[in-house]
Amino acid sequence: MKLTTAFLSLLPLLTSKALAAIYNDPSKLPTGNKYDFIVIGAGTAGNVVANRLSENPKWKILVIEAGRYNEGFQDELIKIPFLGPQASPGTSFDWNYTTIPQDAINNQNIPFPRGYVLGGSSSTNYMVYTRCSKNDYDHFGEIAGDDGWSWDKILPYAFKNEKHVPPNDGHDETGQYLPELHGTDGPLLTSLPGFLTDIDDRVLAVTQQDPEFPYNPDYDSGNPIGVSWMHSTIGGPLRSSSATAYLIPAVESRSNIDLLYNAQVTRLIQSGKAGTVPVFRGVEFARSSRSKRYAVTATKEVVLSAGAFGTPQLLLLSGIGPKDELSQVGIQAVVDSPQVGKNLVDHPLLPIQWTANSNNTMDPILRGGDALEAGIQEYYDTGKGRLAANGVSNHMAFFRLPDDSPILSANGDPSSGGTAPHYELAFGNGFFTTSQPIPESGSYFSIINVVVSPTSRGTITLASKDPFAHPIIDPRLLETEFDRQTMIYSVRASQRFAASQAFDDYVTGNYTNLITDDDILEYMAQWATTIKHPFSTARVNTDPSQGVVDGQLLVHNVRGLRVVDASAWPFIPAGHPQAPLYIFAERAADVIKAAWA
Repeated sequence: MKLTTAFLSLLPLLTSKALAAIYNDPSKLPTGNKYDFIVIGAGTAGNVVANRLSENPKWKILVIEAGRYNEGFQDELIKIPFLGPQASPGTSFDWNYTTIPQDAINNQNIPFPRGYVLGGSSSTNYMVYTRCSKNDYDHFGEIAGDDGWSWDKILPYAFKNEKHVPPNDGHDETGQYLPELHGTDGPLLTSLPGFLTDIDDRVLAVTQQDPEFPYNPDYDSGNPIGVSWMHSTIGGPLRSSSATAYLIPAVESRSNIDLLYNAQVTRLIQSGKAGTVPVFRGVEFARSSRSKRYAVTATKEVVLSAGAFGTPQLLLLSGIGPKDELSQVGIQAVVDSPQVGKNLVDHPLLPIQWTANSNNTMDPILRGGDALEAGIQEYYDTGKGRLAANGVSNHMAFFRLPDDSPILSANGDPSSGGTAPHYELAFGNGFFTTSQPIPESGSYFSIINVVVSPTSRGTITLASKDPFAHPIIDPRLLETEFDRQTMIYSVRASQRFAASQAFDDYVTGNYTNLITDDDILEYMAQWATTIKHPFSTARVNTDPSQGVVDGQLLVHNVRGLRVVDASAWPFIPAGHPQAPLYIFAERAADVIKAAWA
């Protein structure tokens, strides 16, 4: 199948006009190159930082990415929006991490995908764009001791990041969002659903029929509570990632930013001391455990953006972490930093389904076969259709537990404030799941349940001092009573939603037959999984005994090293964190610029 000429023009290809140097072999990196900044990780946050720092023509930037290029073999999985869920796990785009057995999920080892490609997980995620609650940002600022992270101060960076574009199907989006809340000139393309479904009107009808589920005209206002149309990082028929929005445009247009991919950083190298404080501006990297190792040094800073797993792993491999734990794997501690790898937090997810009276669900496409092939053909011929749209949902809802909920009275409120939700519902026009087998026949309606203010905390630890060995990942999903009871409440809310008048002639039966709380707990133990939002493993705190980086994201008790990624957040934002990470990285780039002005 061939792309049309017009459609091909939309593809973000590197051309021969690129000014920057691109290397896919560490041995090709000239030894004489001098870099002011080295950014480790070409992911969601790292590419923002690299792009913005390279705006200063006097600075030379090197970006090092362990993963592959975002063009080539199977790249349709990270370009065609609907195919995004197929990009991981078990592909060349994925690190293919797995947790250790999770006690609350029948001791299962849970696959934990992370992007192993330019763009990181922004190239492999489900493209959901939610800014989350204004209380999340205000709470971040309080913990960091810097109100520059607060909602009012950081909101301009949201506009700087985003360019809202029309939906791919060209439908009238009036009333589906608030235009004044969205950017129009940023590099990252976002849009409303590009393919409408037969449950859209029903979902909206519930918001008029049942006050438990109010309509929210735009969840990106800082108050996400209610049912909203979903924004996705899609422009026209293509995914928009940090690679296509930030990295590649910088590489194509500037001579002061170099890219090295297919090279994994193996450790940070101490390059000296500032008094008694160690300075880490050296970076060692290699293609594999058996290949030669190379090194380069930054004159100003190393920016660590390797993600919530990679960042703590690199800190530990470099002797920055809990002293006793490091000694157990034969690493001499340079800085005893007890919180490195601690406080891992993630959003647990649980799908439930009903049988549906419809011939227009996505089930035939989800099963593959002729329907999927026809969708792919339509996509390549026209750049339109189901595959040009997000394959998750057209509407998303966020809610808080009732103020008088016994869950809150027994466990306290872990959220950051009154606009921060406790749980999320996403509505699927078909059998949507990330953990269950898809039935071979039938039509379905799904609701995905997510605990977005979880209290369970886990760890990242080293399995060995081999940098190419995956770390030990233990998110301890659903370990706390609050998380389990909130998931039960969310499932009950989903059942009430599906029982609404608007679905009377649509929902025909319970595929997931959950009657008692014990039924839900048993089902949870079988089918709950991660939504793939790991956070807080090198978190901000002004106290070095309680955090890894300070309010300016500098590693405590070290010089020359800053962390800009999900690991630095002091807690997990109550929603899909892609947008908060972009916004956070935009401001972090200005923090770095100001430090070296």
